[in-house]
Amino acid sequence: MGKRAIQTDIVLIDIIDFSRLGMDMQLEIISYLSLTYKKMIQKMLKASGISMEHMLQGIIPTGDGFYCILHPSLRGFGPILGLSFLHFSDFIAKEYSYFKGIRVGVHTGKVHRFDDILGHENFIGDGLNECARYIENKNLANSNTVIISDKAFLSLELFLKSHTDYQELLAQCEFRHSSIHTFEDKHHITHHGYLIWMRKGGIIPPPRPTWLASSKKS
Repeated sequence: MGKRAIQTDIVLIDIIDFSRLGMDMQLEIISYLSLTYKKMIQKMLKASGISMEHMLQGIIPTGDGFYCILHPSLRGFGPILGLSFLHFSDFIAKEYSYFKGIRVGVHTGKVHRFDDILGHENFIGDGLNECARYIENKNLANSNTVIISDKAFLSLELFLKSHTDYQELLAQCEFRHSSIHTFEDKHHITHHGYLIWMRKGGIIPPPRPTWLASSKKS
């Protein structure tokens, strides 16, 4: 219990109206979504030349979606990953008429690793709870934008300062963000966040590690 918490980006995917679907439909859509997102992530890893462990620390199923815990070295990339998930969900919607899309929330916060009752690595922490609060706000969270916390927005700004090529890429995709939104959750705790979107959607892989980028140039 003395282990230090991990400060990183957390991306939460929530399938809209999942609980209203019949059991067979739930199984069908969660299976297809898991498979297609896995393929999407594998292509992103191949483009970046990194392993799964250097992109995602873990994935936590929620029943109607999942959390992605990013590697701390990719802090600030979470909102961009969220936009990629949102873009790819449009292709899933073409396959299943009853699929109404996903809500995506992103937060930069703390999580702890622990071994669950089966001995598998899992995660717990305030960062997960905070991220969920943004998805719970149905007035803000929708299938056309990604809602991110003020901390995730700050992480994104710092990430873009360090990766000017991503600034240019987002500009090409016509990246936009709202003014800051303030809301109270069900516990009457105040949260601040932004809506982000791209007018020209796309799947954007994480940056290549410095040593890989250097070897490519030489």
